[in-house]
Amino acid sequence: MTTTLLSTAGELHARVRAGRRAVVMTMGALHEGHATLIRTARGIAGRDGEVVVTVFVNPLQFGQGEDLDRYPRTLDADLKLAGESGADVVFAPAVDEVYPGGEPQVRITAGPMGERLEGSARPGHFDGMLTVVAKLLHLTRPDVALYGQKDAQQLALIRRMVRDLNFGVEIVGVPTVREDDGLALSSRNRYLSPVERRTALALSSALFAGQDRHAAQEALRARAREVPATRARAEALSAIGESRAAADAHAVATAVPGGPAAVRAAARQVLDEAARLDPPLSLDYLALVDPSDFTEIGHDFTGEAVLAVAARVGATRLIDNLPLTFGAAS
Repeated sequence: MTTTLLSTAGELHARVRAGRRAVVMTMGALHEGHATLIRTARGIAGRDGEVVVTVFVNPLQFGQGEDLDRYPRTLDADLKLAGESGADVVFAPAVDEVYPGGEPQVRITAGPMGERLEGSARPGHFDGMLTVVAKLLHLTRPDVALYGQKDAQQLALIRRMVRDLNFGVEIVGVPTVREDDGLALSSRNRYLSPVERRTALALSSALFAGQDRHAAQEALRARAREVPATRARAEALSAIGESRAAADAHAVATAVPGGPAAVRAAARQVLDEAARLDPPLSLDYLALVDPSDFTEIGHDFTGEAVLAVAARVGATRLIDNLPLTFGAAS
């Protein structure tokens, strides 16, 4: 399909709209993760709707010493991928279009959630992110906006901003896209040398280890709920060769709930091993949090959670996460 490149909000507002407008916000350097977002947006907008992809490297999101200057700018390739994925428009404004008169004096503040995890590691990052998202929502005027779940804290903050400030837009989260080896797709992956990439795989490996531990615990808890852990039942199971199952069910049924701690420990073991590699992985944080406010969950937590990790390999900082559900069955 033919994709139109626009650089001003006036040009975008002048377009005739028949159906829903779906917006995918990016900083360029598009990859398959972005393509998945665009294809999902195409499905939501439908044949009569419109998909707009924004390409804007937001200076407010980069702190001192971060990679604003070396962040890849690949607009021609971005336009091609966006078109192949189903975008009608690529909106690539200049800094003056987004911030007329220079840096804005009035900004969105992310609040307490924006000071945790990524916010602690990158002070001011989420204030800058929310400010540009708010501006781009105004400039593009979408019915729905899509964001990747890889940036879980960012997605949670955007949802909170839209709710707290009464933005008339639907926010859709799209699952993380991974490469064949499990590494979450990111524009920063291209900075990794082959040996650094091998170390970086510890991020996803740690999450999968935590996920596996969580799945095993939930399965045992489900068995314990279904099979009362009585001595008579254990003896009956043992008689038919299921002594291990009986012991596991009894242990889970009588133990103090400690699922989150075991999940953290399983993930941490992988990261600790990666810290001894050459080159080593330098951990920023490993957290198991409530996605409503990104505070650490307790041992008796039930509901949706996010297992999140951030680390550096060489000069490259990477993040990743997986959603988990505790106490899914009652």
